[in-house]
Amino acid sequence: MSERIPATMRGWVADGGGELALTELPVPVPAADELLVRVKMCGVCRTDLHVRDGDLTPHRERVVPGHQAVGEVVAAGPQVGAPVMGSRVGIAWLRRTCGTCRFCVRDQENLCPSSRYTGWDSHGGYAEYATVPAAYAYQLPTGYSDEELAPLLCAGIIGYRALRRADLPQGGRLGIYGFGASAHLTLQVAVGLGAEVHVLTRSPDAQALARELGAASAGDAATGPPAPLDAAILFAPVGDLVPTALEALDSGGTLAVAGIHLSDIPPLRYQRHLFRERGVRSVTANTRQDGREFLAIAASQRLHATVVHYDFAHADQALDDLAADRINGVAVLRWPT
Repeated sequence: MSERIPATMRGWVADGGGELALTELPVPVPAADELLVRVKMCGVCRTDLHVRDGDLTPHRERVVPGHQAVGEVVAAGPQVGAPVMGSRVGIAWLRRTCGTCRFCVRDQENLCPSSRYTGWDSHGGYAEYATVPAAYAYQLPTGYSDEELAPLLCAGIIGYRALRRADLPQGGRLGIYGFGASAHLTLQVAVGLGAEVHVLTRSPDAQALARELGAASAGDAATGPPAPLDAAILFAPVGDLVPTALEALDSGGTLAVAGIHLSDIPPLRYQRHLFRERGVRSVTANTRQDGREFLAIAASQRLHATVVHYDFAHADQALDDLAADRINGVAVLRWPT
């Protein structure tokens, strides 16, 4: 162990009814194949909001949310081979899979029916300590601060997964609907790959940030992009935007819906929305390979995370601001030093 580990810690728990409560919890003991991590930073994700507000069916009573945690290893279970105490690691959404089902063996572990998730099935990063199976912890690229790394662990990885699911052709035209945490990182990756990116969001501040980060245009979804899209990603959890985005696609284009939660989609018309081989795909979590590939991109292409800081004591305020669309970029909780 690299430090004396206390018996208890502070952590925020969600009741599934729209409230977080700051409470004293036992410091978790790592299982045989797990690491114990002292959390330094944790990104705030819309999924945390869905857990708090009960939009997602509760998997654990009074769970600690948070799945974009950066911290240092302070202890490890006996099956973990030679962990480096004090090393910096990332804790992300996907926590465990069975490794043997038909999805796991064909590299689709994100679809494993036995998958488990940080901050939903097990306590997450809105606490001073958290555990993570060593095989699911991420080694992090150098050259980034803890606060810059935290958003990469979900906003970045899920955005990358959505970009892959959208089947954007080389040099193609991409539309991004909604411009929060994932979108502003995905925009940078897509521009780095040579795409022409058009952002559709109602927020003037978000539009300005999108242009600053390299968007070819930024406007309102109702107006639409200036040209037909080869691919699109819907980050906003608004089902009404699905027909709008499908209409904006060129022939053969694909819409990827990135959220874990989406309001109801209005009826689609075949000729208007789907004909000429336009398609729509959902995005369900991610694989560890997605995470490794994305973090390799982050190591070679310096990504800028637009961070809004909140003290650990104000996690509930961060979620309220996220719900009210008052965050331009990504919120990050920081622990007292």
